[in-house]
Amino acid sequence: MRVFFKFLAVAILFVTACKTDKKSTESNEDQTEIATNFDTFGAVISADNALSSKEMLTKFNSLQVGDTINIKFASSIKEVCSKKGCWMKLPLDQEAETMVRFKDYGFFMPLDSKDREVIVEGKAFVTEVSVEDLKHYAEDAGKSAEEIAKITTPKKEFAFEANGVLMKK
Repeated sequence: MRVFFKFLAVAILFVTACKTDKKSTESNEDQTEIATNFDTFGAVISADNALSSKEMLTKFNSLQVGDTINIKFASSIKEVCSKKGCWMKLPLDQEAETMVRFKDYGFFMPLDSKDREVIVEGKAFVTEVSVEDLKHYAEDAGKSAEEIAKITTPKKEFAFEANGVLMKK
């Protein structure tokens, strides 16, 4: 009887040790595809199930000031902070855009990343930006003193805090 249990234990060990983990293989393939096609910033994210920028605009329009949703979407970089890459603006359509900052100020985008395609994952929300902050962002973007002086009213803004970014190579 002991021999039978030893044989059974060895057989179970052999079968489980030789079993291929399909999820692990798929995950490795996804990571290889991401490493080949994208530069990664912040948390590691996947490119799967990202909304388009127009779909994201629809989501933003359904939010009120103070609402937050966790989401992932794709766009291209319209503008990036010229001082250290600490924020970027992504267009949602011809007129609307979202200001993207990075979770815990934990990573930055390359200064030359304008017009590059990105996928961002994180929290989307609607906020009202003060005149002081709008002037600060304009200064960071390299706007002229004349342009900065024209900023006199707060602005409703579609904001995004990214925990991870994939940028197309």
